[in-house]
Amino acid sequence: MKDSRPVIDKGEMPHEHHLTIKPQEPFNYTINLGYLARSSNECMYVIDDKRLIRMIPVGDTYVIAEVNSPDDHVLHIKLRSRHPLSPKQLNTVKQYVTDWFDLDTDLDNFYEQARGDDLLRNVVTDFHGLRILGISDLFEALCWGILGQQINLAFAYTLKRRLVEQFGTSCQWEGHTLWAFPTPETLAQLEVNDLTPLQLTTRKAEYIIGVAKLMSEGSLSKDQLLQHTDLKSAEKELVKIRGIGPWTANYVCMRCLRFLNSFPIEDVGLHNAIKQLLNLEKKPSIAEIRGLSTGWAGWEAYATFYLWRTIY
Repeated sequence: MKDSRPVIDKGEMPHEHHLTIKPQEPFNYTINLGYLARSSNECMYVIDDKRLIRMIPVGDTYVIAEVNSPDDHVLHIKLRSRHPLSPKQLNTVKQYVTDWFDLDTDLDNFYEQARGDDLLRNVVTDFHGLRILGISDLFEALCWGILGQQINLAFAYTLKRRLVEQFGTSCQWEGHTLWAFPTPETLAQLEVNDLTPLQLTTRKAEYIIGVAKLMSEGSLSKDQLLQHTDLKSAEKELVKIRGIGPWTANYVCMRCLRFLNSFPIEDVGLHNAIKQLLNLEKKPSIAEIRGLSTGWAGWEAYATFYLWRTIY
């Protein structure tokens, strides 16, 4: 069963609006776009030259947003919508983009710590202005974390695309197909055998449907998790959910809930990045990573994200 919100087309988007966001420095649009362009199999947005195009939910509908930055520092957003947008709706879009690019985070302290760290010093120079590109929707973040468990990144993207194209909402725009992630209400009605033909394992299908049911019935929400003011408390709530272990919980806390001290220390990509940067013969142990990360206190999420960027 697909999302009940209707498919939209160009003829139904006659209204145009413009927004401008001036991020805190350091910020570099091209550096961030490079991260977003890392997989040609991405289905949640389209990159057309330097234009970043996606559907953004506003209440019970979607708007088409085109993000660009000719100078790499100021974001210009062009919106197309079915109806004129109110100031409140425009602010919803502005907050969505601000959260997506993590524009409210002051990185000065992170850069100061990183410049004194042997592992991070050159990395923050190479990717100066990179932000943790977020996943605003909790359900999407949890599903992405579950899909990525114990498989390589390329196959995780393939699974996500199959899930989205089977159960999401689409929009044809300027020759591109834009997609919105399936809602919890949509996936909560599925059976495991609806998902396994997409090559999800039985366990992953069970986990995703389980999360969808929790969210659709109101037992789990982003607002509820954000009431936890510390990482350990939020992580404790997340790992109660079947299929969510410490790695997935920390990944969601990093990219959705925005805990700067989130630390998916068991992540294989993190281990490979450290191995490559330090020219090690084998991947570092957890104990060795804990030793290397002592100078990242409070910024483990950003340190991890920057290290990921060296290989992804």
